[in-house]
Amino acid sequence: MSSIIMPESGIHPTAIIHPSAVLGKNISVGPYAVIDEDTVIGDNCIVGAHAVIHKYTTVGKNNRFFPGCSIGGEPQDLKFVGEKSYTIIGDGGTFRECCTVGRGCGEGAETRIGNNILMMAYTHVAHNCIVGNDVIMSNVATLAGHVIVEDRAVIGGLAAVHQFTKIGRNAMIGGMARVNQDVPPYMIVAGDPAFVSGLNSVGLARAGIPQEERSELKKAFRILYRSGLPLQEAISTMEQELNSCETVETLLRFLRNVERGILRTRK
Repeated sequence: MSSIIMPESGIHPTAIIHPSAVLGKNISVGPYAVIDEDTVIGDNCIVGAHAVIHKYTTVGKNNRFFPGCSIGGEPQDLKFVGEKSYTIIGDGGTFRECCTVGRGCGEGAETRIGNNILMMAYTHVAHNCIVGNDVIMSNVATLAGHVIVEDRAVIGGLAAVHQFTKIGRNAMIGGMARVNQDVPPYMIVAGDPAFVSGLNSVGLARAGIPQEERSELKKAFRILYRSGLPLQEAISTMEQELNSCETVETLLRFLRNVERGILRTRK
């Protein structure tokens, strides 16, 4: 029995590409894939079999979309009434089988994903999310609408993040966690409901953060989670007692702008 094989480069004859779509150089489009109107696909992208790139989506260079992806579809929000909104994706992303990204809800709104993201199979990024660079989402991880995920965060398999929640940079969300409050940068989160279980020390070392800064973050963790101080008093204490450095300033900036409250440790 013969099989249909996606070419290493070029457009498969069964693919459907709207005349208004703009395709860069060296694009591969697999069997039965669909590229909708008013889309832009950058150089060296691979769109796998049965993947769909919906209208008003802009994709950067060197992205790979595996079979069954749905990128930039209408938002799953009852407020959506067909307005023109967008999906913006950076460079170097990997979107595994059947992952979904919804475009923004609201006239001119955007869902935005940065560079070098890895979305594993069946992951979901909902409308109006902002996802940074070098983020990893493990299988079936889900972001509700208006979630912000900062650079180098890792979201474990089957984890669910509540709408309007913020995930700080270099944070790690454990598998099956239910996240309903903000996660400060550099923390590890686990559980249902989720709680902060410690500082992401291994992730910090792998990210190349200097030992001196990691030591300051350990002090920050003790002030934030072991001192018993309310959040604003903990922030003031950190400002007074910690040496200023990029990672500490990132943590403080995040904490000063918390709106939903932060996840706490278990008592």
